Amino acid sequence: MKFNEDSRVKIPALLHLARLGYTYISRSKQFRLEENNIFSDIFKESISNINPELSSGEVTKLLEDVSFKLKNDDLGRDFFKQLTNTSGIKLIDFDDFENNSFHITTELTYKNGEEEFRPDITVLINGMPLVFIEVKKPNNKQGVIDERNRINRRFTNAAFKTFTNITQLMIFSNNMEYEDGVIDPVYGAFYATSANGNLHFNYFREEENLNLTHLLKPENEDLENSILRDNNIVAIKNTDEFLTNKDYNKPTNRILTSLLSKDRLAFILQFGLAYVEEEIDGVNVIQKHIMRYPQIFATKAIKASLDKSIKKGIIWHTQGSGKTALAYYNVKFLTDYYQKKNIIPKFYFVVDRLDLANQATSEFGMRGLIVKRVNSRSEFLTDIKTISALQNSTGEPEISVINIQKFTEESTVEKVLDYDLNIQRIYFIDEAHRSYNPKGNYLINLLKSDENAIKIALTGTPLLKEVAKDYDSKAIFGDYIHKYYYNKSIADGYTLRLIREGINTQYKLQMQDIMDEILKKGTISKSDIFAHPKFAEPMLEYILTDLKAFRKTHQDDSLGAMVVCDSSDQAKALFAEFEKIYGTQTQDYLSVAEEKAKYGNNDSLKASLILHDINDKEYRKKDVKSFKAGDIDILFVYNMLLTGFDAKRLKKLYLARVVKHQNLLQTLTRVNRPYKNYKFGYVVDFADISKEFKITNDNYFQELQSELGDEMQNYSNLFKTREEIQEDKSRIKEFLFQYDTRNAENFSDQIIQISDKKRLQDIINILSSAKELRNIIRLQGDDDLLNGIDFFKLNQLLKVVQDRLASINFVENLDNEDENNNLLNVALEDIYFQFVKVSEEEMIIAVQLHSDLRKTREELQRNIDQKDPEFITLREELERIFKNKNLDEVSQEDMRSNITLLKSVYARVNELNNKNSNINSKYNNDDKFTRIHKRIMEKGSISAQETQIHEALMDTKIMVDLLVLSNTNILKDGNDYFSDEVLSIIIQKFIDNKKMKLDFETTQNINQLVVNEYRQQSYIN
Repeated sequence: MKFNEDSRVKIPALLHLARLGYTYISRSKQFRLEENNIFSDIFKESISNINPELSSGEVTKLLEDVSFKLKNDDLGRDFFKQLTNTSGIKLIDFDDFENNSFHITTELTYKNGEEEFRPDITVLINGMPLVFIEVKKPNNKQGVIDERNRINRRFTNAAFKTFTNITQLMIFSNNMEYEDGVIDPVYGAFYATSANGNLHFNYFREEENLNLTHLLKPENEDLENSILRDNNIVAIKNTDEFLTNKDYNKPTNRILTSLLSKDRLAFILQFGLAYVEEEIDGVNVIQKHIMRYPQIFATKAIKASLDKSIKKGIIWHTQGSGKTALAYYNVKFLTDYYQKKNIIPKFYFVVDRLDLANQATSEFGMRGLIVKRVNSRSEFLTDIKTISALQNSTGEPEISVINIQKFTEESTVEKVLDYDLNIQRIYFIDEAHRSYNPKGNYLINLLKSDENAIKIALTGTPLLKEVAKDYDSKAIFGDYIHKYYYNKSIADGYTLRLIREGINTQYKLQMQDIMDEILKKGTISKSDIFAHPKFAEPMLEYILTDLKAFRKTHQDDSLGAMVVCDSSDQAKALFAEFEKIYGTQTQDYLSVAEEKAKYGNNDSLKASLILHDINDKEYRKKDVKSFKAGDIDILFVYNMLLTGFDAKRLKKLYLARVVKHQNLLQTLTRVNRPYKNYKFGYVVDFADISKEFKITNDNYFQELQSELGDEMQNYSNLFKTREEIQEDKSRIKEFLFQYDTRNAENFSDQIIQISDKKRLQDIINILSSAKELRNIIRLQGDDDLLNGIDFFKLNQLLKVVQDRLASINFVENLDNEDENNNLLNVALEDIYFQFVKVSEEEMIIAVQLHSDLRKTREELQRNIDQKDPEFITLREELERIFKNKNLDEVSQEDMRSNITLLKSVYARVNELNNKNSNINSKYNNDDKFTRIHKRIMEKGSISAQETQIHEALMDTKIMVDLLVLSNTNILKDGNDYFSDEVLSIIIQKFIDNKKMKLDFETTQNINQLVVNEYRQQSYIN
């Protein structure tokens, strides 16, 4: 290699962390407790420093207590409480964060029994490995996805439970800029916190102008040389590439500055992590969340406003960006902020609807806040006049959730207090764009209740001018404190774009005929028509047929739907029609079997009717929970659940009425939450919202224009329009112009002539986009847009190009003996097993085969000497499997045979790797000299003991490293000086010092081995 992640990303990242004030620990001095990787000496010294009252025995006892907590099955929650404790014995000094110790090291082994992994970089705070960093080189095939999948596998492994529990922050980067809007991000620098699988990668976009002069220490030449020597990579020292990659503005270094500069790291550890406990399928599941970057900067913006004595303002964060979570994080942050001023804060979350109060109560409760529901005006009157800050007995942080209607003229704080208690009330006002009319009493009562209160208004669609056109909303709630728009949210993968599906012409005509028939019978309102069984029946038929087709298209029965009805009567009528089909009561209409046959599907569906006057609160709560869990397929609603309701599996919204103003965006975005790898949320438009959406969008544009100015050009519509689809079609046709897309055989002949893999990948990308575009057109119901391109033919041609690219990769991987990512690395990682009508036993074998394939692949990749004849023999044994078998079609007998072979190969490769590892440790883990050592021993041309050869090579290594570090251009091609100098060193160390008798050929051979290894390490492959 040697232009890999070590030279291009890892070593520059280590040096950048050193500039941020972290002390480097040599790989040879990683003295730690193997069970949890705590560096006990550093831990004890650091803890004694920040807790000077503790004896050495008490510090040792504390370490034992920490080690015990880390073994819990709680995702590290107990340890985290101890870690962030700011009173009593401290594991971290948050009052003076510089008072802690900060270290970094590389290739630290996380080990339990035979299971192990080694993150590229581990960050230690007071000797505790709280952060690790994984890097890849730019343009690696799978980007950072491989690392995420690998961590998911490891963190679901019980053997690594302790390491999952102690890890607070992970950073993954392949040193590339983001590819925005990708559901499964491949390129860029991302961060996450620990999880028991399904790790979520977060984007980070720096919003502050960081003072790097203040943050970064000057470069230290001696430290740099030391790190290069310790990692046996001195050959890159003076290369242009290394100098480029050390730049603080490289993507990896940027995210390290943003997250691991000491002020930021202190903020994240103390305020940016949350444990969320949720009941899923009757089991309490603990998740760990980390602040998204807009929540971080919104919190910092709130602090900046408070520092300027500004007591009100608006947080404009688009739907789906986590405003309730933002309020939770700020309860933690503002409690600390005011306590440092000897002020006790009281927090209130103000809503305007009962369902939002329920939602907020649930969200806060799952995050561990003590939630006090204010259920009556008298109860709030008592609350606001009480002198205590906390009303729970645990002393835990709390928040009161209150409906704005509970604010009365009497709900005001006492003007004169006869006690010495300084209380600061903080109101988070949810959905501040709606219902807070200054002409009404509720808002006035809220504003008057405590004129000294901090009022933070939260909104996702700040179209306040539409609520009351004769007042300035900012005069009520203040200026914007922080903003996070739809486009950013979509780019960051937190929300999805929406596709509007118009109802086809045939259905519209059918509906019109029904309306005409009903109207003949006399005067009747439209709402009554829409709730009439003759209208409801075909409407439900359309919904059910469409939902089933939608699920079939995506091969996913977990996708849920919501029907937003024109009226509560229509909701009841649709649900009644649904019950005729899937209900259990006796029907006077068609039988259940006949009704099911009518819709062409015997699969059972479940639905729930969510209306304020149907069933009680607990029943509705249970049904909402069941929908989120996937036990209910369809929700029929009218006004409820249109805001504040988040269910990721809800991907289909059937809109039967025109929702007005900002409430329209609120309703539409019920389906914009990321779920699996879906790129869109889908809205079936029965009501024709086009006109109202244009009005709403125009208002949104105007608000954006006033805030963004010239940045407006970066805003894009939520929907994929006809114009955009036409542009996509033109782009596809233009790209494919030079190919015969009518005749697949001619096309295949043309593709066979192409050997440029990038060109082939470009063709695959354009054909894949055509496939996706066809699905979008069909789902939107605009079938005329299918004209002009033979989408079916393009999908057929896609397979042709994919096969051609696979063929090229196959040949390359077979022929290229020096390529580390050969056929095995591709096939063993990506093979997919599909079984039809298999028994449970066969499935177990398949899982076992896949597991053995993975273990063998990883063990092969771990080998540092792939020119070793024994390694080549083992690799060839495996390659014979892939040359002769299609692994997704093997028989049970073949699987058993392959498993036996894999176990044998794995054991032999493992043994070989252990031998290499033993030699490698003798050379301070310098792979170069391990290979040199082995080649010399294989030749057998030196009559000396192996220990003598090792001593001579170690002396040679030290001298050559110094030679390379001291001379910028010594490794350049055509420079014989390096070879001559190395030859002199070899003669000195082998012949003069160790008195070995080397002939000319042997001396030249050793010289060539050393020169080639160093030059190879500095080359760009």
